[in-house]
Amino acid sequence: MSGDRRGAVLKEEVWYEGERVARYSIAYINPKLYGGDNGRVLGYDNAHGVHHRHFMGKVSTLEFKSYEELVARFEDELRELWRLEDEQEGKD
Repeated sequence: MSGDRRGAVLKEEVWYEGERVARYSIAYINPKLYGGDNGRVLGYDNAHGVHHRHFMGKVSTLEFKSYEELVARFEDELRELWRLEDEQEGKD
């Protein structure tokens, strides 16, 4: 992926209770793309006991099957976002 993502951050925090994921937060933060929500463009977490997705300031609940599946979904969405960013950058 060739786009200039200087200043962007990928964040992953995972808390375990034994071998079980008790709490998590994963996010793509890029204030150049989205200034709200502290720059969080895309993210997933289970704060307040609810599994949910953040995208450009909108929050929606989601069905949680496993943390591994959620990370795969996040990575797929992130690759698509980066592809779209790179396309847009090429048009400027």
